[in-house]
Amino acid sequence: MKNNLNNIALLILRLGFGGFMLTHGIPKISNLSDPSQFPDPLGVGPMASLILCLIGEVLAPILIIIGFKTKLAAVPAAITMFVAGFIVHANDDLGKKEHALLYLIAFVVILLTGAGKYSVDGMRK
Repeated sequence: MKNNLNNIALLILRLGFGGFMLTHGIPKISNLSDPSQFPDPLGVGPMASLILCLIGEVLAPILIIIGFKTKLAAVPAAITMFVAGFIVHANDDLGKKEHALLYLIAFVVILLTGAGKYSVDGMRK
């Protein structure tokens, strides 16, 4: 029974944080038409920064939601939130960086635990 509740909790975590992350990432897709205005916090160029951000905020969350290659998908999502929390919002107060840090914590938990039974990964075992 406890194991089943853990799997349900992982499903809720994946759906919740993955789904809400998409609300931040999907609007950024429109920046592909003119990436020159996109922030470049790592100094790799605006287009590269945008692509890395879209991987972390759109592609990875989709994989996390369905539970496919979940641990691997959690890596770029967590890195993106680390950059947002500690680089992009480094000089902001905690209230401004709080969302990024909460997402970071959730994606690290998903990285450590995996998707659980109710996922593509779980069905493949």
